[in-house]
Amino acid sequence: MGRVVVEVMPKPEILDPQGKAVVGALPRLGFTQFTGARQGKRFELEVEGAVTPEVLAAAREAAETLLSNPIIEDVVRVADASEETA
Repeated sequence: MGRVVVEVMPKPEILDPQGKAVVGALPRLGFTQFTGARQGKRFELEVEGAVTPEVLAAAREAAETLLSNPIIEDVVRVADASEETA
């Protein structure tokens, strides 16, 4: 069984209240090295068999039409989950 990872982020010009809350809390918790934060979404789509270029293309299409709101979000990554590094 294969798995595809899709990551979606708010467009840069869109306000991100969750990211703003995170960046405000970080220094209060002692994490002073971070100056910004934006929060996005991650989807993991399972497929029967291997993740092929056709599967990745279908995942990108699904991401652009269903998993994201193209008015306020960008699909920033569609990849085979087995290629992720820690």
